[in-house]
Amino acid sequence: MSHAAGTAFGPLGSGPVGVGIIGAGVISKQYLDNLTSFPDVRVIAIGDLFEEAAATRAAEYGIANHGGIDAVLGNPDVEIVINLTIPAAHVEVATQAVNAGKHVWSEKPFSLDRESGLGLLKVADAAGVRLGCAPDTFLGAGLQTARRMIERGDIGTPLTALTLMQSPGPESWHPNPAFLFQDGAGPLFDIGPYYLTTLVQTFGSIRRVAAFGSKSRETRVIGSGPKAGEVFDVTVPTHVSSILEFEGGESAQSIFSFDSPLKRAGFVEITGSDATIALPDPNNFDGDIRICAIGSDDWTTIPSVGSTASRGAGVLEMARAIREGRPHRAQGELAFHILDTMASISESIDNRAFVDVESYAAKVPALPEDWDPTAATLPA
Repeated sequence: MSHAAGTAFGPLGSGPVGVGIIGAGVISKQYLDNLTSFPDVRVIAIGDLFEEAAATRAAEYGIANHGGIDAVLGNPDVEIVINLTIPAAHVEVATQAVNAGKHVWSEKPFSLDRESGLGLLKVADAAGVRLGCAPDTFLGAGLQTARRMIERGDIGTPLTALTLMQSPGPESWHPNPAFLFQDGAGPLFDIGPYYLTTLVQTFGSIRRVAAFGSKSRETRVIGSGPKAGEVFDVTVPTHVSSILEFEGGESAQSIFSFDSPLKRAGFVEITGSDATIALPDPNNFDGDIRICAIGSDDWTTIPSVGSTASRGAGVLEMARAIREGRPHRAQGELAFHILDTMASISESIDNRAFVDVESYAAKVPALPEDWDPTAATLPA
């Protein structure tokens, strides 16, 4: 695929990039809080299958155009469609946007299966539009500072990694958690992209995986909100233990679990030939870094440097890349590689065997330390 590299087209238009949002649910608020404060983008429209939800969110943020999906896809001023629908609808909505000539930013996961994900990449490539996808947390100050430290040799040669995400599960606090325990979610597909993206940006593409998965119980109970007390089915593993091998021969062990009374999120350690570095939570955009030299028991804390703008930063970086005619960083190919890796992990669980990962995603350049989402950088 060549579309993400931006070689098929140069700079497009001038001034702030018009964006439209499809999906007015909980996460749309996080995006809108940020996008409405970035001068290089303009929020043009918001649409939802439930038009009243779009109207409510539009009123909250002063967005003039709202309604159904066509309120976004049919608006000529919308250049990037931000796809915040449920995971099962990601590819369908993204394909509709591509067919309308729009660039697309989707929430994760990129797709639920390889076939539909590859199909979306091909359609976008043929249309000459870009695909971007969450997570964009790897663009935040915490992980970018850690990456710059690794690349300048602060830990020597990166060799191995260990990541842990453990919790009792989100059903106690999420008002509608059933989809988080079904196909396209679970701890692997819901939380895994943050950790796997961080590892790929450190070591390069994942080449082979092995994994074991389990499910502690067949049903769970909603613990809060208007549906509290309702029972729902669990259809995916709620504990996943995986081993990853990267293109350079490095390896990592990763655990993703909704079965642990112990809450332990954001545990990412990269061990190099000279030191071990502990990264901030990959689900966040900031956080300090800790480093411990070989032969020492003492950890040194390093504050992160750079932007801590949260969800929507990847949309902004993509918008600027469109205007500048350069590749954007949170590319569709990267998101597909993460999806391919998670699908391979699932296959390894089912088949109890190593599974090769066929896709590839190039590491993207680190952001400059002075990258500033609040700056107006696009001339009119």
